[in-house]
Amino acid sequence: MVTTSSPPSDFIVIGAGSAGAAVAHRLSADPRHKVLLLEAGRASHPWSRIPIGSARLIQNPEANWLYSAEPEATTNGRRIPVPRGKLLGGSSAINGMAFVRGQAQDFDTWAQMGNQGWAYDDVLPFFKRMESYEPGEGDDRFRGRTGPIPVTNPKPREPVFQALIKAAAEVGIAHNPDYNGATQDGIVMSQASISRGWRMSTARTYLDPIRNRANLRIETDALAEGLLFDGTRCVGVRYAFGGEAREATAAREVVVCGGTINSPQLLELSGIGQPERLKALGIDVRQALPGVGENLRDHYAPRTRWAVGAKGYTYNDIARGLGWITQGLKFAFLNQGLLASVGAPIRAFVRSREGLAAPDLLLGWVSMLMEPGPKGPRLSRQSGMTCYAHPMRPESKGTIHITSSDPRTPPAIHFNFLAAPIDAELTVRAIRIARSIMYAQAMTPLQLTELGPGPEAQTDEEIIDWVKRTAETTYHPVGTCKMGHDPMAVVDDRLRVHGIQGLRIADASIMPTLTSGNTNAPAIMIGEKAADMVLADAR
Repeated sequence: MVTTSSPPSDFIVIGAGSAGAAVAHRLSADPRHKVLLLEAGRASHPWSRIPIGSARLIQNPEANWLYSAEPEATTNGRRIPVPRGKLLGGSSAINGMAFVRGQAQDFDTWAQMGNQGWAYDDVLPFFKRMESYEPGEGDDRFRGRTGPIPVTNPKPREPVFQALIKAAAEVGIAHNPDYNGATQDGIVMSQASISRGWRMSTARTYLDPIRNRANLRIETDALAEGLLFDGTRCVGVRYAFGGEAREATAAREVVVCGGTINSPQLLELSGIGQPERLKALGIDVRQALPGVGENLRDHYAPRTRWAVGAKGYTYNDIARGLGWITQGLKFAFLNQGLLASVGAPIRAFVRSREGLAAPDLLLGWVSMLMEPGPKGPRLSRQSGMTCYAHPMRPESKGTIHITSSDPRTPPAIHFNFLAAPIDAELTVRAIRIARSIMYAQAMTPLQLTELGPGPEAQTDEEIIDWVKRTAETTYHPVGTCKMGHDPMAVVDDRLRVHGIQGLRIADASIMPTLTSGNTNAPAIMIGEKAADMVLADAR
């Protein structure tokens, strides 16, 4: 196959997802910088703009890479789905849209691990810069008002959410009006990257406004196959575009923003990783970095299920039959209702025991029951609710590694869930706290019946057995190109790949540990901060 050369750029950004879109936006703000942004997925999908459309994209190969983890004992031999966005905007184009920064403690821990510039006080300005929080809401010390991403803070108007807040108070969990503010503790309505009823992906907020910049070129359906080098300096990328082999060079830097799965994959394909693993696949070793593909972390989250006997509380009642027409009209004319809903509209950040400095467990509720359908999840005929419950900072670590030198072959994903005994202990505790809320007096009018794990599962062993049979992730993989200065670190605290010049990684893969909650907002923050580092070094 003949290889053609793309016009040279100053910067190449590989991956136009949550972080990559932010990187490209900031680097191309200076018209002197020529920026090439490559995205392996397509430009868009009609369902992506509608928030509830995430349910139609969760099994859709047109918008989702549809990865899956390898069977393991702690998943009862199941292949756990690992959805990743296959569009401009990456997973921000298909996710549940919950906007969660995490705790100050998360980032202070990164700094304490030796990563200068990553303490909470260091990253807070970037969180503020990226958001446009609702006027009159929150504290200006913590919230941004003029950033690209509109962030909404809905009120608990629905009776089911009001009941949950009262029930949580009965078991000692207070209501918190802004979990992205001074403290995370408490039961809260989910803030969301939704505006006027529409999804605000990074494609929409970071890329759409700048598509006409003369110094920015965006190529979709462009699969990166390997990095190009001059000695130990990365000078470009080899990629496939429309059946054509192309090469592009960068005069200054290449920034890899492929995400937790594809960034380590691209490094290994390019000869950066564990030497014996690469040699076994016939790949020449460019740089030995044993941490590539290691340190994988995610939230292993069982979904407790509850039947609701009372009518009119859940979307299974409200949106059934002709109710779908009502919801469609509500969205069309008011941009409200089920179609405009965040993935888990209400959540609680709680502590597993007294004496902790901050919450360590997350519970999240969806006021509906879903069941499998031919095109993805669909509303169940049974009226009910779902509550997922999990530890926020698991200690178990897995791996992601290539099994072939073919870039189109998905890497093998091994989560190794519950390997750390503390993770199983905290998972059980999270489920017991979820039960205490659902059985509280305030929930009595809903006439609840526990479906899963079911009242018969009472011992820790019985609950964990149910977890292994049913739990999924909350789609928050991080850590496979972790930041640090220890032998297993892949990038330094300026996100430069150890031992290689001109190459950085900027996405959730650089997180040394999981943040406390959803990872989309922290991933975008990483993109914002990375762009500043690149520009500072360029100057």
